[in-house]
Parts: sequence; structure tokens; C-alpha cells
Amino acid sequence: MKHLKSSLVMLAAFTVITGIVYPLLVTGVARLVFPEKAGGSLIVKGGTVRGSELIGQPFSAPGYFWGRPSATVPFAFNAAASAGSNYGPRHPALHELVRQRMMELKAGDPENTRPVPVDLVTASGSGLDPHISVAAALYQVSRVARHRQVSRESIEALVGQYTEGRQLGFLGEPRVNVLMLNLALDERSTLPEEN
Repeated sequence: MKHLKSSLVMLAAFTVITGIVYPLLVTGVARLVFPEKAGGSLIVKGGTVRGSELIGQPFSAPGYFWGRPSATVPFAFNAAASAGSNYGPRHPALHELVRQRMMELKAGDPENTRPVPVDLVTASGSGLDPHISVAAALYQVSRVARHRQVSRESIEALVGQYTEGRQLGFLGEPRVNVLMLNLALDERSTLPEEN
């Protein structure tokens, strides 16, 4: 009985420490030291939250850069259901998804003969990736420039401006945050009204 009582006391103590005190302490310190990041790295424009730097957004209009596909359900970029598709490289469903996505890209820019970057047709492991490769951004420049009726060079310069380098100078690859790039596009040019 003595061992049972001490075990229950330890269980209760560690439950309070690790389940309540520690999370509150870490959250409190994060909010003090990194308030923007602890709040979700939200992007606010004109008093309106436009999204987060950390979670992708679905863009499908031809005058915007498109991000990586999302495999989350029941809708794309659902942060509550972060997951990849779990399809292996030989799975027929993955081949069909890639084929459909390539057709959508070609339909959006039929004159583009460049090879399609893999990150435009495959979802990331989380299904929430807000970034695309520099190659994926450059692949879309002609379509975006044509629909915005601006020069290709100005769009390429904007991609260069919003290209993030490797983390710590050596981790990962250079990348472009799609939401940040599209918000910058909206600030610099407007989409012509469609008739």
C-alpha cells in the first residue's frame, strides 16, 4: 500500500509538472522572447490577417504564383490535419496525381516548355509547406507576368528579392515563400479586370 501511495503521488506531481507547469512556462517565455513567432508568424496587412509565414495558402488564379500541392483533408493546407499523402514513388495514385497536376500547369501556361519542377506536382511531408524552390518560382514567371501585364524581368527581380537563402548558410536549399511573394505582387501591380 505504501508503494501504491507514493506511486500515485509521483504520478500526480509529474502530471502537474510536465502537463501544466512546463508547457505554461515554455509558452510564456516564447511569448516574451519571440512574440511574433509564438503567435504563429501571422502576416497582417491593412489590419487583416492574410495568412502565416509557416503555412501554405491555396492560390490558383493565373496571376499568382502557385505553391506546392497539399495532401491534407478535408481541404488543402488544413493545419489541423497536417499529413502527406503517404503514396510511395510507385503507387499508381501518385502517378495519376502528378499527371493531373502537370496538365493543370501546362493548361495555365501552354507556351512554357521548361521542365516542370518536382515541387509543383508533389506534396510535402506535412502538406503545409509555404515554400517552393527557386526553380518552381521561375517556372511560373511568364504566366504571372502575362496575366499581370508586366515585364517578365520585373517579376524575375521580385522572385530574386523574395528568395530566402539556406538556413544558417548551409542547411536546405534556397526557397521562396509563396504568400510573401504574392502579397508583394499585389503591392506592386494589380490584376487586370476580366470581362
